[in-house]
Amino acid sequence: MSDSSTILRRLNWVKWLAIIDAVLLVPLVIAAITDTHGLVSVLGPIHGIGFIGLCALIGIGALEGLWGWWFLLVTIVTLGPPGSLWGEWRIKRQLTAGPAAAA
Repeated sequence: MSDSSTILRRLNWVKWLAIIDAVLLVPLVIAAITDTHGLVSVLGPIHGIGFIGLCALIGIGALEGLWGWWFLLVTIVTLGPPGSLWGEWRIKRQLTAGPAAAA
C-alpha cells in the first residue's frame, strides 16, 4: 500500500466530490418526487457525471493499491455519495488508528 499522505490526499478528492454530488442529489430526488421534469433533466446528468467521477477516482485508487475494491462496490451499490463517504471515513479511521487496527 502507498504512504498515508497519498491516500489521505486522494480521499480528500473523493470526499469533496461526494459532498458536491450529495448536495445535487437531494434536490434531484425532491424534483423527481414532485414530478418537476425540467429540474430533473438538468440535475440528473450533473449527478451522473459526479457518480462517474466518484467511480473513476475510487477505481483508479483501487488499481493503484491505495484501498480495496470493496470501496468501489459500496459506492456503486449506494449510488454514489453515501457509500463513498462511508468508505472514505472507514479508510481514514484505519489510517489514523495505526497498524493495530489494520490487523
